[in-house]
Amino acid sequence: MIYLACLSLWTSTAFGITSDWTFKNFETIFSEPVYLRALLRTLRIAALTTLLSLLAAFPIALFLSRARARTKAVLVMLIFLPFWTSYVVRSFLWLPMLGRNGLINQGLMALGVTDAPVDWLLYNEGAIYVGLVYVYMLFMTLPIYQSLDRLDAKLIEAAGDLGATPLQVFQRVIIPLSLPGVSSGCTMVFLLSCGAYVTPQLLGGASGLMMGNVIATQFQNSNNWALGAALSIVLVAVVLLALVFAARRLGLMNIFMGAR
Repeated sequence: MIYLACLSLWTSTAFGITSDWTFKNFETIFSEPVYLRALLRTLRIAALTTLLSLLAAFPIALFLSRARARTKAVLVMLIFLPFWTSYVVRSFLWLPMLGRNGLINQGLMALGVTDAPVDWLLYNEGAIYVGLVYVYMLFMTLPIYQSLDRLDAKLIEAAGDLGATPLQVFQRVIIPLSLPGVSSGCTMVFLLSCGAYVTPQLLGGASGLMMGNVIATQFQNSNNWALGAALSIVLVAVVLLALVFAARRLGLMNIFMGAR
């Protein structure tokens, strides 16, 4: 990180990097809209991916926590199975599923929903959400499952005995006690999504490139390592600020729910 910070303050030339200190790389980032748009797009995609992963993972984790021991072990193993393959392979598999001649289009035409293949399933922001939620689902599911699995069933029984409805039990008992797992899962998914490179490259097309793709372009194609390092520093700083802000808000939420 120290080397990356130094590199961001050096100068890129046609012959490589020189240790001439300058702030021009950061001036370029904040003066050219293309980099700011990429940063805002990255934060938006990461935040929505985190929210979608939470909505999809919480019911799965809740179901796993209430399953019998033998069934629970089998289901957890089944959840782990896709993650034994490469991240690239798990992202790439959506191409033959979402493509023009893919599985989903073939199913829609077989059911008579459409007469011809649709093109909007792939190479857009929606496809990025599908890919990111899929590849990072495990990092959201496991922390929530661990929190719910440690939940004392007597607390739920006591809430029911005191007249709480199932919805009230969910709101007043299950959700507050699962917050440590939720916060851990959200943090991991948000961080991983901010640094995503392969999934946006494969599924997003030109309009869905995130900050990781822009940074990689500076190192690989443009040979502007100093600007790529500056972009990396800006991304790290913005993500840390976002996490600090979220942690402060979560702390206030815990105090409020504890007071209730």
